Amino acid sequence: MFKVLGVDHIGIAATDLGEVGKFYTEALGLPNNGEETVAEQKVTTGFFPTPNGSEIELLVATEDSSPIAKFIEKNGGRGGIQHIALRVDNIENALADLKEKGVRLIDEKPRKGAGGASIAFIHPKATHGVLLELCQRD
Repeated sequence: MFKVLGVDHIGIAATDLGEVGKFYTEALGLPNNGEETVAEQKVTTGFFPTPNGSEIELLVATEDSSPIAKFIEKNGGRGGIQHIALRVDNIENALADLKEKGVRLIDEKPRKGAGGASIAFIHPKATHGVLLELCQRD
C-alpha cells in the first residue's frame, strides 16, 4: 500500500533554461533553485519552488536522443508540459501495488532523479495520455 502525498512538481520541456526561467522568476516571482544535469536522463533541470511546496521543473535536453528533445520535436520545436510528478510516501510499494493492479509502467524499479529524489514513470497509455512520474523524497 502507498499514499499519494500531493503534486511534487510539473515538468515542463524547454529549449533554454535561462530564457524560459526568466518568466518564472521575473513574471511570477518564483525563486530559482539552480540547475542540475542528470546525465542518465540526458537533461539539465531547473527547479522553481512554489509557496505550497510543489515546484515547476524546467527540462532542457542535453542530447538529441533524449525524451525531452523528442518531445520538443513532436511539439513543433516548442516546449510544454511534459509530465506531472506525484509525491508518494513509498515508491517501492507504489510500483509493486500498481504492477499488481496491471498498470503499465515505464520503470518497474525506482531510479535517481534530480535533487536526489527516487523516481519512476507510469506509461501514458495507462493514464489516458498523461506521463505521470512518481517521486519520493527523503
